[in-house]
Amino acid sequence: MSTPLLHVVLHQPEIPQNTGNIGRTCVAVGAKLWLIRPLGFRLDEKHLRRAGMDYWPHLDYEVVDSWQELREKLPSESTIWLVENAGGRMTWDAEYQRGDVLVFGCEGRGLPQSIIDEYRDHVVELPMTELVRSLNLASTVNTAVYEAVRQFGGIDL
Repeated sequence: MSTPLLHVVLHQPEIPQNTGNIGRTCVAVGAKLWLIRPLGFRLDEKHLRRAGMDYWPHLDYEVVDSWQELREKLPSESTIWLVENAGGRMTWDAEYQRGDVLVFGCEGRGLPQSIIDEYRDHVVELPMTELVRSLNLASTVNTAVYEAVRQFGGIDL
């Protein structure tokens, strides 16, 4: 496969339908999907396949056992961005480049505090009223990925 436009990381995802939909977004823009174990589902689960439909065979993805293993495999020149509630700045205020890494926490717990502390200057969020505690993970990934793509001028078709 060619060099990914972006790297999308799901830290211990729990819901197969979200991961399937995120996989479809990654195929659409040419991003690589990274999944950090443990996963809340099996990769052959029917809900994952249904959400990803026939796109999953075209997905560039890799499953790793830990944050440390992921860090060792990512390109060293890539900027890591964490998309997390209470990020401090909006996702469109970041300056994304091709090859950047967008990291998302699991649906139930978000990202570990140790990762947030390590990348405090690269935490971004989407705006929400106080009536909503969080957005759906697949919707959040889609929004952040397309904001990054918009900033650097789209995808190579």
